[in-house]
Amino acid sequence: MAKEKGSSGRGLRDLRTRVKSAKGRRLSSTLWLDRQLNDPYVVRAKKDGYRGRAAYKILELDDKYRFLMPGARVVDLGCAPGGWIQVAVPRINALGTRKSKEVGTILGIDLQEVDPIPGSDIRVLDFLDEGADDLVKEWLGGKADVVMSDMAASSSGHKQTDHLRIINLCEAAAYFAFDVLEEGGTFVAKVLAGGAEGDLQKLLKEKFTKVANVKPPSSRADSSEKFVVAMGFRG
Repeated sequence: MAKEKGSSGRGLRDLRTRVKSAKGRRLSSTLWLDRQLNDPYVVRAKKDGYRGRAAYKILELDDKYRFLMPGARVVDLGCAPGGWIQVAVPRINALGTRKSKEVGTILGIDLQEVDPIPGSDIRVLDFLDEGADDLVKEWLGGKADVVMSDMAASSSGHKQTDHLRIINLCEAAAYFAFDVLEEGGTFVAKVLAGGAEGDLQKLLKEKFTKVANVKPPSSRADSSEKFVVAMGFRG
């Protein structure tokens, strides 16, 4: 029997946005653009009003581990462009719209200016600077219940080097969290799978009662990224 025109396989292929090659554009850039235009999470982020697809990573992690609770004090390290903050604001009741719940506080810090997000306080700060932990506690109004980080070091194009850079950045974020977290608090951060994170895992297991390593559904299948969720800070 002949296959009908407009069959499902043909239709799905036709739905893809094709990216034409352009003079002066690298193949890698064309492939990245193709992936962005055809990524369902990118499309969904635009529809839902999030500043990027990364918003769904923290959303999915919180759905599973429930650390963004009403009344929580949260620090978002390297918060640009602000998608994680957008997810956190309603979950911690930062705007006070859930009248029967405690009102939370969220502080985003980054090396660059970030457009304001209602319900949050966003500051330009290098968290590695001396005294940054004291400034954060001052701005936050006390110690944090959650420190989260989706930071990634700039790419060198060398896989092993980039892996080590991200692990080192995550370790620095962890030590910062030790300085600002309340006892019982949670640390959430992006890492790369690959074997060099053993020392980091050992450190977190000493400092927290539970450490989980997760690849949320919204993390691209071809990416080596995963997230560590460390709960129950021992203080």
